[in-house]
Amino acid sequence: MQGSEVGTRLRYWLTLASGMLECLGFAGVVFGYASLVFVLKDIGYFSHLCHEEPGANSTDCSRQDEQFSLIFTIASFLNNFLTIVNGYMFDRFGTTVTRLLGISLYTTGTLLVAFSSKELSLLLFPALPCIAVGGMLLLLTNMQVGNLFVAYRATIITLYNGAFDSSSVVFFIIKVLFEQGISLRSSFLFLSLCSVIHVLRTFLLMPRRHIPYALPQGYTYGFTCEKADGYNVEQFERMREATLTVSQQSGGKENAAAAAPEDGTDTRNREKVVSFRSCVLSWFFLWHVLWLSIMQLRHYLFIGTLNPMLNRLASNDPKLVSRYTNAFAMTQLCGVLCAPWNGLIMDRHKGKPLAADETEQEVDLRSSCLSLFLTALQCLVFSVCASIPVLPLQYLTFALQVLNRSFLYGGNATFISIAFPACHFGKVYGLVVSLSAIISLLQYPCFTLVKGALGGDPFYVDIALTILTLVVFIHPVYTFVYCRKQASRREYNTQSEAETDSTVAEAKL
Repeated sequence: MQGSEVGTRLRYWLTLASGMLECLGFAGVVFGYASLVFVLKDIGYFSHLCHEEPGANSTDCSRQDEQFSLIFTIASFLNNFLTIVNGYMFDRFGTTVTRLLGISLYTTGTLLVAFSSKELSLLLFPALPCIAVGGMLLLLTNMQVGNLFVAYRATIITLYNGAFDSSSVVFFIIKVLFEQGISLRSSFLFLSLCSVIHVLRTFLLMPRRHIPYALPQGYTYGFTCEKADGYNVEQFERMREATLTVSQQSGGKENAAAAAPEDGTDTRNREKVVSFRSCVLSWFFLWHVLWLSIMQLRHYLFIGTLNPMLNRLASNDPKLVSRYTNAFAMTQLCGVLCAPWNGLIMDRHKGKPLAADETEQEVDLRSSCLSLFLTALQCLVFSVCASIPVLPLQYLTFALQVLNRSFLYGGNATFISIAFPACHFGKVYGLVVSLSAIISLLQYPCFTLVKGALGGDPFYVDIALTILTLVVFIHPVYTFVYCRKQASRREYNTQSEAETDSTVAEAKL
């Protein structure tokens, strides 16, 4: 029996480590797009859109830049918008089906890039979205690995999201290899062949359905343990998730998303599971969507316009642009180092005794307030630095950007896992990301505005986005106020019970 437990723990750790490598090496490579654009321009993709300016010794490639920006806009939009479909698929069909779909899309995208060329530049339009959506599916199925390590659940979720951000360095490596003589086709064919590893991991180190939370005693999974992996997340979570009593329902919108006690032992106190509709109509959902959408829009516009921005600030010096592009790509690798700090902030209460009548979810929400606030503050400072047209300052901007991105996406997934029932995690996560994708479409009209009416100077657009960033501070403030109200209500109930007991005791005397 002891040997079986050791084998199970070893499987857990192998799943954690292999998932980390998968997210770091493949899942979010599309966000290293700025490095890839440098290579694609060198090869001559969309070069037919460039033309000589009359009366000047320069070439106008603004239409080429628009095509590259449009590709990234479409890829980032579909990456997020389709997450609602992916989330439903994950909840409904489980890990294996979802991962196989993601691997298929990812392999298709890498093959399309591998066999594209200067003459077949249009293949980039389906290729990048396939890579983006496939990578997101890999991340979505990996985040449940945090359930295997309950005490470090938030840390692992944020660590995986940090690895997702850092995987953008892969396109930088492809750029360096290209400069050393390795063709773009060879690099992407290698990425395609790595899909074999993803398939093997799907059957050997991942569950067929889901990893439940909290984890049952002796839980195991994998190709050789199919009978042990008989958990259906919908059924399991309905047995343990919080329920809204009639009195809680009368509390209104702000209580709609609250989960029930974590122990899940007293089924008589459960009248019904919090519905998906209640989650979507809660204030938590609204403010969280705005929190994610606004900051994500700021990041997407920055990444999508990085190459033309560097060209403008560097006076079209290719060596200088290459140096800053490399610096940006290298900073992305630090995302995996920054993200766990956010998880540690959220997990800092683990192991501490709870107050009387205090739930684990209430403590988790209170811990998330600091994370939400720090993420919003980082984005504000990053946006201010990005608005200042000073080239050396962009080194600081790059550092703030990767720090904020790692906090943003890790905090997003962790907050959803805290504030909403786990049986709705895939759907809520997917809907939040999909709605944020709709708002992210604003990046393309912003880019068109900069290239057109503003003559290539993004200063006023940057200022407008910086002001808009102030809205995201509503979310941490609302969460903090909600936690204070819950604490006051709990304290009032405790005092009322104490007074009632005292009155009964006096009556007996």
